[in-house]
Amino acid sequence: MTSIERVRRTIRGETVDHLPAQPMGMMFSAKHAGIPFIDYTKDGRKMAEAQLKFAEDFGIDCLLTCSDPAREVMDIAGEGSVDWFTDQGPAINEERAALADKTRLKTFKLPDPLGGGRMHDRVKSIEIMRREAGPDLSIVGWIEGPLALAAELRGVNTIMLDFGDDPEFARDLLRFCADVAIAYAPAQIAAGADTMGMSDAAASLIGPALYEEFLWPEQMRVLQTLQRQFPDVLRRLHMCGRTDSLAVKMGELPVDIYEIDFPADLQTVRNRLGPDKVIAGNVSTITDLMQGTPEQVYEACRRCHQICGRYHVVSAGCEMSPRTPPENLRAMMAYARDHKP
Repeated sequence: MTSIERVRRTIRGETVDHLPAQPMGMMFSAKHAGIPFIDYTKDGRKMAEAQLKFAEDFGIDCLLTCSDPAREVMDIAGEGSVDWFTDQGPAINEERAALADKTRLKTFKLPDPLGGGRMHDRVKSIEIMRREAGPDLSIVGWIEGPLALAAELRGVNTIMLDFGDDPEFARDLLRFCADVAIAYAPAQIAAGADTMGMSDAAASLIGPALYEEFLWPEQMRVLQTLQRQFPDVLRRLHMCGRTDSLAVKMGELPVDIYEIDFPADLQTVRNRLGPDKVIAGNVSTITDLMQGTPEQVYEACRRCHQICGRYHVVSAGCEMSPRTPPENLRAMMAYARDHKP
């Protein structure tokens, strides 16, 4: 059974040969391939090389194209707010935030995802992945969620204050960021992505009231647009941290795979999402995968599977550390191969 078929059947609740496994490995895959992470983030060919080797050597069910928080930022506003680090890739320096001056938002234009910038680099990587992997391996494209991109442009602490100090500006910024996601996804899908991942990492920092008023409508707009324009492309939502209190509204989004980070209480999330939503993740990237034993990882996968039931993708709660022992990742993959839903 191909990886695409395995994931699609799991989403429909149908029988599969074994559980899908889609751990998020960016820095891990670069290290495994012997590629400096700065090269992985700057060169789509290197990303494709690392992801293809990662999938082949460990039996991963997908190729992931997430890498860092600065692709859209740089194509929108330039490199001025970005710091580069050889061992961890680019990061946003909030002291030089692109939107430190709010009035600059009016000058921003939607970036061209095929304009030769860093967004285009990801599209090129997807093209290579699809060509090299063939039609049967799942490829997950990646867009920044509205709040994630807003935080990267404005600064995470500042955007949180904007919700109270200038709510209209916050709405305008989230709307612009959602428009960027809507414009970026089609190019990745045309290049060969069969799943579109949306990361809204900062969402767990706000409570249910702010989530429902500000962020959820823009997430819904992005996901409904993808659902309408590309009904055959799967939609995957990644929200780092503890999202228990947001899970009821999250469950109303047209999402095929919910990636749930390990700080969240999985039983609470399952209860609030309902029994037929596909959940990936919740194995701890720290105490299980990085610090634990293969036996501990296998047991952590069993716990998540037991809670999630048949609608489950074996995965870590977020990105694996590059220091994860390979035998621990192999234990995760072994659990997926050993079990059907």
